[in-house]
Amino acid sequence: MSDPRPIKASRRSEIDPFRAMDVMAEANRMVAAGVDVISLAVGQPSAPVPPGVAEAARRFLEAGRIGYTDALGRMRLRTRIAEHCRAAYGAAVDPARVMVTTGSSAGFNLAFLAAFDPGDRVAIAAPGYPAYRNILKALGLVPVEIPVDAGEGYLLTADRLASEHRRQPLQGVLIASPANPTGTVTPRDELRRLIEFSDREGIAFISDEIYHGLVYGEPAASALEFTDQAIVVNSFSKYYCMTGWRIGWLVLPPSLVRAAERIGQSLYISAPDLSQIAAEAVFEATEDLEAIRADYVANRAMLMQALPEIGFRDIAPIDGAFYAYAGIPDGFQDASELARRILTEAHVAVTPGIDFDTARGERFLRLSYAGDPVAVREAVNRMRTFLG
Repeated sequence: MSDPRPIKASRRSEIDPFRAMDVMAEANRMVAAGVDVISLAVGQPSAPVPPGVAEAARRFLEAGRIGYTDALGRMRLRTRIAEHCRAAYGAAVDPARVMVTTGSSAGFNLAFLAAFDPGDRVAIAAPGYPAYRNILKALGLVPVEIPVDAGEGYLLTADRLASEHRRQPLQGVLIASPANPTGTVTPRDELRRLIEFSDREGIAFISDEIYHGLVYGEPAASALEFTDQAIVVNSFSKYYCMTGWRIGWLVLPPSLVRAAERIGQSLYISAPDLSQIAAEAVFEATEDLEAIRADYVANRAMLMQALPEIGFRDIAPIDGAFYAYAGIPDGFQDASELARRILTEAHVAVTPGIDFDTARGERFLRLSYAGDPVAVREAVNRMRTFLG
């Protein structure tokens, strides 16, 4: 019997790898082999969920049945999210517009599928979170990457968006504030201009707000403050320390709620029931979460001083999130090779900038400072020794 012909991978699967995940996988293999690796590669808090969250989950487990929920999510959690929007932003959000999702990743899938048709053009900043580009491509959409740099604070402005729209019409734009990997926070007035332009031109506006709560100056503005036509994506992963629970949320325009619900029913059925219980509890854990945030503040201050000292340059603002995006030191030409050497020789995992910017990223590294301050400081000391 002849060997069977291999199944050919689809064209939609021909997307770039998520290199931060590849780096994490290699670091995990080294740890399994007994190597003491410190990871600054992935945007994942090292802190566990607050005790009250774990206790709520334990009680729910002991009560017995964990099942499906409505595709939009538990109404108690949706109502609590709407209350959070009112308290944080002064925005009156009907819980009917809230959809609980399997992390923000599912949120982006649902937003893109509900709002766009194949071939639609969606603007994003470069550098930017690689999953935006990869998901858009996999869904048959066209990511339009608008380059931003240190000279403009890595900020995608309304003027830049309008210029691209005049060149060739856009159907959507995605703005992240704070942004990954740069930490850029879009100023309130600029966010308003972006939204007003988008609403006027019929461009679907998607606001990635998953790093809200992790801003080190004026609080970040929400798109909810300016319009009810934006799609807001948020997550319990970052500020709330619930990455592995895979739980997030959308606030949708009224016109897209049923569309997203229909798609979610078939793609996901619902977000995990247990995670929804835990997510409701985490809103009561502000004191614990602020103590964790204080560690990020300390890590940020240390990196802002140390990175220039050991040769990094063109460092992004670090105004929010928990990343430093920095130009590699003189003497190195390739961030991917430098990241490989830092991992194998210094035992520190970092992510090459090519993940976030396919055109210019080989000149940059992203370092996550979401870890314990002692570990982050040790990682910097190892890099200092390596860079000599």
